[in-house]
Amino acid sequence: MSTPLEIQIKTLPNEPGVYQYFDKEDVIIYVGKAKNLKKRVASYFNKVHDNGKTRVLVKKIVRIKHIVVNTETDALLLENNLIKKYKPRYNVLLKDDKSYPWLCIKKERFPRVFMTRRVIKDGSEYFGPYTSVKTVRILLDLIKELYPLRTCNYDLSRKNINEGKYKVCLEYHLKNCKGPCEGLETEQLYNDSIKEIRNIIKGNFKESLEKFQKMMMSFAEKMEFEEAQKIKEKLSLLSNYQAKSTIINPSINNVDVFSIISDETHGYANFLKISNGSIIQSHTTEIKKKLDETDKELLELFIVEIRQRFESQSPEIYVPFKVDLGESVKVTIPKLGDKKRIVELSERNAKYYRQEQFKQIKIVDPDRHVKRLMAQMKKDLRLHEEPRHIECFDNSNIQGTNPVAACVVFKDGKPSKKDYRHYNIKTVEGPDDFASMEEVVYRRYKRLLEEDQPLPQLIIIDGGKGQLSSALKSLDILGLRGKIAIIGIAKRLEEIYYPGDPVPLYLDKKSETLKITQYLRNEAHRFGITFHRNKRSKSTIQSELEQIPDIGKQTITTLLRKFKSAKRVKEASFQDLKDVIGNARALKVYNYFETVKK
Repeated sequence: MSTPLEIQIKTLPNEPGVYQYFDKEDVIIYVGKAKNLKKRVASYFNKVHDNGKTRVLVKKIVRIKHIVVNTETDALLLENNLIKKYKPRYNVLLKDDKSYPWLCIKKERFPRVFMTRRVIKDGSEYFGPYTSVKTVRILLDLIKELYPLRTCNYDLSRKNINEGKYKVCLEYHLKNCKGPCEGLETEQLYNDSIKEIRNIIKGNFKESLEKFQKMMMSFAEKMEFEEAQKIKEKLSLLSNYQAKSTIINPSINNVDVFSIISDETHGYANFLKISNGSIIQSHTTEIKKKLDETDKELLELFIVEIRQRFESQSPEIYVPFKVDLGESVKVTIPKLGDKKRIVELSERNAKYYRQEQFKQIKIVDPDRHVKRLMAQMKKDLRLHEEPRHIECFDNSNIQGTNPVAACVVFKDGKPSKKDYRHYNIKTVEGPDDFASMEEVVYRRYKRLLEEDQPLPQLIIIDGGKGQLSSALKSLDILGLRGKIAIIGIAKRLEEIYYPGDPVPLYLDKKSETLKITQYLRNEAHRFGITFHRNKRSKSTIQSELEQIPDIGKQTITTLLRKFKSAKRVKEASFQDLKDVIGNARALKVYNYFETVKK
């Protein structure tokens, strides 16, 4: 039997994210990042570590928690935030508390643009953080090439400029600055450049690119190819840089994010705490429904409980839909941008948690898993009872030869292979799928009724409205219409048809109900095709032997049982044939093949 820790590892997602290890005191002892959470975490447990501290760490791990993120960059930034917050024993703590660089457009007249590691709430604009200082420097170099900006920290107020307090410096003479300190550049023109710079940082550099291309061409025309090549290289590097992280945005501060997804029996709710634009806390839990509560009711309960438990004083929360929490907190339902992406990230964490719970339940509590799955299928397929016993039919014929059909049986959502059945089509001439389906369904349920065998709760027909109508004719003859639910599933768009309803049902492509239905259909197809191939193969083998005059099916069967193939029969000696089928028949077979050889 797997331990709870082993089950957790098996059910981790193959996604980028951050993992946290807890000891028996439920204290975080390590935080790490991963491109693939499942592979990275599993690597701690499936190999012998040379480092003694790593071996001790692995022994102390009792519980694993993780947060899914969109990219590796997000995982790196989130790992940094969590290590700073929790200071786990087995993580390296940087003594200088070095943080990631930001790009700042300072709030002042004639704003400076520079790199900083400190975010000060003074109204300035901050972009980032960036995981690479090199990227920021390349970006700053590019900005300086395109837009001459001041680098001094003078107070360029109108009064100081008018009084001639400052003189232009070397940067002006090097043409890196247009001299706003002496009033040689207007505030309007300078701010136009800042607007274009802001667009470049955000990734909207169409206008600037046009300027940049002209600048490069100008250098080329002047035969200054080295300068043109430098600009070309910087443009190439810039195209590979990400303007900002999707989960980090300094304008989003002190916010709680909540989301929920649910099924028939449980809700799965996620909480993300955002501080200074970064995720510093994540919590996901399962809520068992008592009275078929709505997502809104469950989420309201979850928000009140979590804010109390974590002593959150955040004045604003982000949620995917409207909730009623009184006047003390601002509720925002984001529609666009980074705020919307943060809510979507919360929902992704809830979905992954739900998937992991399903996988764990399947291992440790299969009865609960089956009950949940059956309840979900009953709801999705609009049935009157849970489809504990399902049967699916498929026809197989190639160019009208050897028409056969297959019936596969699923019980409690799993294949019951001992109940699978093959059918040779007896009453239909040629490739007629509709008539074949009618014959097979009739034969199947006539026999079940005669033998007093249990009938299925659901019949699935592989095909659209035509095959479904044919199957219904047989159910009508047997008096089973209305007693067994029946649907058809078409291959093209996976649409599901119901008797008497021309409008098909389209299930969510990721739903478990559709996956089970597809599994049934594919299994019926596989089972039918295998039987069809075997039948065609046998008929091909027998065909040459059937050409021998006065040799019947029983003799052919006896020969094949002994010699295994028509080729070996053909190559057999007269004495070998005589030992198997006697003198008279052996003579006919031997003489036939001798004549063919000539």
